Amino acid sequence: MTDIQSSFSTSYAEARQKFLKAAQAAGLTVDSNIHPLKGRDGEELAMDVVLDGAPDAKQLLVISSACHGVEGYCGSGVQIHALQNTAWREAAKAQGVAVLYIHALNPHGFSHVRRVTHENVDINRNFQDFSKPLPANEAYKELQPLLLPEVWPPDAANAAATGQYIAERGMKAFQAAISKGQHDFPNGLFFGGQAPTWSNQTVRKVLQKYGQRCQKLAWIDLHTGLGPSGVGERIFACADDPAAYTRAKAWWGNGITSIYDGSSTSAFLTGLMWMSAYQECQQAEYTGIAMEYGTQPTDKVMYALRGDHWLHLHPEAPAALRQQIKQDLMDAFYVDTDEWRTQIVEQAMDAMHQAATGLGA
Repeated sequence: MTDIQSSFSTSYAEARQKFLKAAQAAGLTVDSNIHPLKGRDGEELAMDVVLDGAPDAKQLLVISSACHGVEGYCGSGVQIHALQNTAWREAAKAQGVAVLYIHALNPHGFSHVRRVTHENVDINRNFQDFSKPLPANEAYKELQPLLLPEVWPPDAANAAATGQYIAERGMKAFQAAISKGQHDFPNGLFFGGQAPTWSNQTVRKVLQKYGQRCQKLAWIDLHTGLGPSGVGERIFACADDPAAYTRAKAWWGNGITSIYDGSSTSAFLTGLMWMSAYQECQQAEYTGIAMEYGTQPTDKVMYALRGDHWLHLHPEAPAALRQQIKQDLMDAFYVDTDEWRTQIVEQAMDAMHQAATGLGA
C-alpha cells in the first residue's frame, strides 16, 4: 500500500497511467473502451474498466470516477489508492464481493478540464428515455441569457442582475434552476442532450458485460463540488424506493441524504446515470450512493462553470484569461492540499467497506 498523496494526478494522462499500473501490479486485466477523440495533449482517451474478483460473483460493487470529467481528479485518486490497498481488497474478497472499477466515465472532460462531455452534455442528466418528450426547465430558460454573457468576466450590469436574482429567490433556487438539467440549449450549462452520449452507451455496455450475473449490485459514484470542503455527502442514488432507502441507511448510516425529500445539497434531478443499473442489470437488487465531496461555496462553483462554458463558446479568448478560467474550474472541483486528499480517501474507503459488508450480509 502506497501513501495517499501519490495516488492523485495532475493530468488525465498521468491518472490513466497510474490506474493502468496499479491494475497491472494487482494482477488484474484492464478492459479499455477507447474514446473516438484524443485528449488535450493528444493522448488516447478511454473508459478503462477493471474487475477485481470472480466474473460470476453474486455480489458486485461498482466504483466509478469522472462522470463529470474534471471531478475525475478526485475519483481517480480514490480508485488508484483502492487498487493498491491490500487490506481493502482482502476484505472485499472475504465478503464474496467483486469490485468493478470504472475509471473515467467521461475521459474527454477529464483530459480537457471540463465537467461535460465532448458533446457538451452532462452525463448525469443524459440517461433519459429519448423516445418521449424530455423534461422542461422553465427556470433555466429565464436565466440562460444571464449565465453566458457576451464578455467574461461578466460586466457590472450582468453581475447586478445575477445578484438580484439570487437576492430575491435565494442561492438554492439559483443552483436548482441551473443544475436541474435542460434539453433546450445545446451550448448551455447542464445540457442533458437530445440523444445518448458516447459515455451513456459505453457505460451500458460495461454493465451488460460485467453486471448481469450478480444477485446484488452496489454502486458508489465519486463526485465533487457541493457542500462543505472535504466533507463527503452520501447521496442516495437509487429510484425513489423506500426499501432501497432503508437498505442504504442500514449500510451507510442515517446521515445519508436524498434528492427525493430535499435533504441533499443536490437539486432534484432526472436522467441520472445510475438508473441504468435497473435497466441493464434487472436481475440484481440495486443499492447505490453518490459520494459528493465539498470544495468551495456554491456561488464560486457556479461562477467557475459559467466561465468554462463561456470559454467553450469563445475559443478566441486570450491565453491569460483561458488559463484563469481553467484554474477557477479546477479549484471548484479539486482542492489541491494533502489534507483534502486524505479526507477524500478515508471517507471513500469507509463507504466502500460499508458497501462490501452490506452486500455480503
